[in-house]
Amino acid sequence: MKKSGFVSMTGFAETSGSHEGLRWRWEAKSVNGKSLDVRLRTPPGFDSLEPPARMLAAERFRRGSLQVSLSVEQQDGVKGLRVDPAALASAVKLAREVAAETGLAPARIDGLLALKGVIVQEEAIALDAIQRGERDAAILKSLANVFDALARARATEGAKLAALLVAQIDEVEKLTGEAASLAATQPQALRQKLQAQIAEMLAGGSVPEERLAQEAAMLAARADVREELDRLRAHVSDARALIGSGEAVGRKLDFLAQEFNREANTLCSKSSDIALTRIGLALKAVIDQLREQSQNVE
Repeated sequence: MKKSGFVSMTGFAETSGSHEGLRWRWEAKSVNGKSLDVRLRTPPGFDSLEPPARMLAAERFRRGSLQVSLSVEQQDGVKGLRVDPAALASAVKLAREVAAETGLAPARIDGLLALKGVIVQEEAIALDAIQRGERDAAILKSLANVFDALARARATEGAKLAALLVAQIDEVEKLTGEAASLAATQPQALRQKLQAQIAEMLAGGSVPEERLAQEAAMLAARADVREELDRLRAHVSDARALIGSGEAVGRKLDFLAQEFNREANTLCSKSSDIALTRIGLALKAVIDQLREQSQNVE
């Protein structure tokens, strides 16, 4: 049952079932992982469930670390009773020693059988191949149900996660627009700053307009962040497309968040304006949150 949609790797589900006097309980928990990793814990005698259980998981999940556990017990009234010979022999020996030392009457059989551990319940009744197959089929059907419930839980978390990521991408777009507005004023600001500095150095002298223009152009080129802003806008569009694609995009989103961060770092390093630097730092903060959340996406 392959599925699509924006899915989180976090979820929990549980279910119980019974068959021919046997009761069981499945629990499945999922957290983020680089690939699909299924860790299955079953009681002794149920090892044959592992291969089909892994197939059921692979049909429903692409990524995530799954911890799946099975607990079983025989229903009351189904277990048989038997005498533990070793425990009974010890009880008889002890009763004789006490009777010999005290002169009291030997213990009665009903008293000996009432001692803890003398009579025990059979933990399981041996099954033939057909019975074991029917039992395993019932347990695996229950496991498929718990995996389906886990998939629904992950999809519910995915919807919440998508809304959060969209809000973070909107914030990146907003900050990018603010950075573009500030960056547009940088060449003139650099020219004025350069002119003031040179005038101060020359103590009121003048600098040829051509030389001033050349220096200002060089500074503006080093501080030009238009390419970084264009790439940030392109990454915003790519991120929105990924979220709306209905595919398993966790790895791609994580990579895209790294690209976002690279452009924000370059923006900060090129900035010659404190206001633009503050926007760059705000971008980095939002992008860090974006990357952290993207690592929870399948």
